[in-house]
Amino acid sequence: MSPRYRNGANQAGTVIAVVADIMALILGLWILMYLLDANRANSLVQFVHDAASWLAGWSHDLFTFDEAWARVVAGYGLAAVVYLFVGHAIANRMHRH
Repeated sequence: MSPRYRNGANQAGTVIAVVADIMALILGLWILMYLLDANRANSLVQFVHDAASWLAGWSHDLFTFDEAWARVVAGYGLAAVVYLFVGHAIANRMHRH
């Protein structure tokens, strides 16, 4: 395999890992903002909430705990862990080939 092709795969793997990290960071930031009761009228808080809701659309109502904070931590936290796990698994696979 040529070094040029291998370098491109490494760069693509790095990009995938960074994107997965950013997605997990947004989700983690929303969990933190929620737990600290951030001002939802603030535009930054609203942006993070909208982005996290979109990223965790498949998981944010997956659990039905009685406490709202537990639902947020479990739903958004699961999405963050899945994005980290899958993103880094794909990136590691690309780095090997």
